[in-house]
Amino acid sequence: MKAEQINIKNRRARFDYEITETFTAGMVLTGTEIKSIRQGKASLVDTFCFVEKGEVWVKNMNISEYFYGSYNNHAARRDRKLLLTRKEIARLEKAGQEAGFTIVPLRVFISERGFAKMVIGIARGKKEYDKRQAIKERDDKRAIARAFQR
Repeated sequence: MKAEQINIKNRRARFDYEITETFTAGMVLTGTEIKSIRQGKASLVDTFCFVEKGEVWVKNMNISEYFYGSYNNHAARRDRKLLLTRKEIARLEKAGQEAGFTIVPLRVFISERGFAKMVIGIARGKKEYDKRQAIKERDDKRAIARAFQR
């Protein structure tokens, strides 16, 4: 896979949350972690971010062990540090403390320079009726697309 093709998404996040603002952050990874991400062996299911002591961390992200890693392999679900500017961290910390808001990872990709990046968003949880509305809109779009294909 080429670097441009790596695009690991958290599809559930856009369904469960209303994203108000997004940030692109670098990730602190070990050698075997970046190799696994380049092979597309990562998942953002049940992943969230938190701010602790002026640093942003992503928790519960699964990066599968690298097949050729031997004894140098990494722990699959360890906490990983995200790299952001001080202003961005301050905004995330402020939003994380507000009631109803959380910090959610949206996708992981490889930049043009070969670095792993994560897009995170400040999100507010959707109500059940909002989710039903999203499902209805998605189904309507599919029905219209099918009608035009014929």
